[in-house]
Amino acid sequence: MEYKYQEVTIRTDLQSGDIGYIIYLHGSMYKQEYGYSLSFEAYVAQGLYEFYQQYDPNKDYVWVCEHNGLIIGSLFLMHRPNNAAQLRYFILLPPYRGIGLGKKLMELFMNCLKERGYQSAYLLTTHEQVLAALLYKRFGFQLTEENRSTAFGKPLKIQKYELILPIT
Repeated sequence: MEYKYQEVTIRTDLQSGDIGYIIYLHGSMYKQEYGYSLSFEAYVAQGLYEFYQQYDPNKDYVWVCEHNGLIIGSLFLMHRPNNAAQLRYFILLPPYRGIGLGKKLMELFMNCLKERGYQSAYLLTTHEQVLAALLYKRFGFQLTEENRSTAFGKPLKIQKYELILPIT
């Protein structure tokens, strides 16, 4: 079933239940699609707890995508030292991929980076996220590091993509 982007609402505030549901989406989807273990869900839970603990509305940002009242995706901008930002928790349920929603979220992320004066951004992903990597590259991110890992219950290459923003 196809969904038009116009039918999806993107909100920029966290509400009760969002953190738990986004953890659930990551855990269940990555298990189903890639065979990741429960350790991946715990990793996401730790990171979202860190986001919540250090949340600063002047530095951090969230985009929560909803359709018919259900969360169908998200993207987080998390501040880091040295005027850097980390792109985290970028997820879209399968029926909402390929309709331009991921591109829209990346555009919102990039605009927010510039508006808030960040000098750089980075993200961590795995070699299995081929389509996501293409999107990141389209927005100027470059693969800068790759390390072997079994942290999520299977052999993977953890990848780091970085973006240096022009000084304005």
